Amino acid sequence: MSSKVFIETYGCQMNVYDSELVMSILTRAGYETGSSLEEAGIILVNTCSIRENAEQRVFGRLDRFLQEKKKRSVTVGVLGCMAEHLKEKLLEHPAVDLVAGPDTYRRLPEMLGNLCAGAKSQIDVLLSKEETYADILPVKTTDDGITAFISIMRGCNNMCTYCIVPYVRGRERSRDPFTIVQEARGLYEKGFREINLLGQNVDSYLWRAADGDISFADLLKMTAEIAPDLRVRFSTSHPKDMSDDVISVMAEYPNICKHIHLPVQSGSDRMLSKMNRKYDRARYMDRIHKIREIIPDAAITTDVIAGFCTETEEEHKMTMSLMEEVRFDSAFMFQYSERPDTLASRHFPDDIPLPVKTRRLNEIIELQNGISLECNRKHIGQTFTVLVEGTSKRNKDELFGRTSGNKVCIFPAGEFKAGDYAEVTVTGCTSATLICSAGRRVNHD
Repeated sequence: MSSKVFIETYGCQMNVYDSELVMSILTRAGYETGSSLEEAGIILVNTCSIRENAEQRVFGRLDRFLQEKKKRSVTVGVLGCMAEHLKEKLLEHPAVDLVAGPDTYRRLPEMLGNLCAGAKSQIDVLLSKEETYADILPVKTTDDGITAFISIMRGCNNMCTYCIVPYVRGRERSRDPFTIVQEARGLYEKGFREINLLGQNVDSYLWRAADGDISFADLLKMTAEIAPDLRVRFSTSHPKDMSDDVISVMAEYPNICKHIHLPVQSGSDRMLSKMNRKYDRARYMDRIHKIREIIPDAAITTDVIAGFCTETEEEHKMTMSLMEEVRFDSAFMFQYSERPDTLASRHFPDDIPLPVKTRRLNEIIELQNGISLECNRKHIGQTFTVLVEGTSKRNKDELFGRTSGNKVCIFPAGEFKAGDYAEVTVTGCTSATLICSAGRRVNHD
């Protein structure tokens, strides 16, 4: 078996980060990073279980890996949320040799060694109350070398009734803040210019220490103070936990990006209660008003679910009225899809017909697209500083970057390169993109 490892990653940026942790663990043990599926002796797929279609994509890839196994000697492993969710069932697929949950990656060298020694299969999906991988520096696999992601906590305690994350990621635990800052500083010294702090609910981050607790607001300060030209982003926030302190720290530090992703899911109090979101519409709007009071130019984005169990037409309209009131810059919008083993799947019938869900989702998307276009049109004529991330996919003579508010800007390349800060002026827009002319390079000396 070749010692080269190839990892495919599905799902959110936290999974990307976990894949980087896995490669760090394996390279320490003498394995090498493979650049392609065909050259690897070990194929790992890091998975997501939040939506059914994500799992179906992985099964499709396992079928592909089986074809590879028929040609040569190769080991196939399934990691992450899907491993935790399906456990031994994954070993029934003829391609799969190894199943490892998100808290068992330290055991991967041992498990692979057992397979080399003749073991038929290996599985470990034990969840931990302590594991944060704080002592492991990930092997960065990001393409641009500009933006990096750092996991500040693992797991979730919120138990939203529709969500499988607490069952596949375990209970919430925060990572030592000094290891986070050390990792961020190391990335800055390697040339990265944007750090995104990740957690299922970053606002509940809390590190308890003998000399005083460190909150998420404190962690934001510590990270922002590494360097003035290091941008700091974070996701995801929770309306029940977002404090005035966090908003105030964002306003205080220019390099903390003025973008907050604040999932609302529904505009109906009954739906929010049924989802176990632990806030109501009034609390959510209080957070929106506080953000706009302290950071008037902040961009606010959200998540919305259409057609949750028993949702009425009036409650659907409540969601749309909240969207019209808030005027989100953009949104991730989904129709409800029941996930096995969640509280909703056990206690609530998925009783909204698919055509109704689809129609409601389409109405939400149409509304948000119009709002996003209006929000972007207001930026025409304004000048922003963007961090240049790379070349536009549509035109090699153009670059793209993001504003502090996470708006994508397209502009002429000129003398700029990835990693520069560029001053751009908005000349036009779509609902998703700001079209800009380029000005001067911005220094942060």
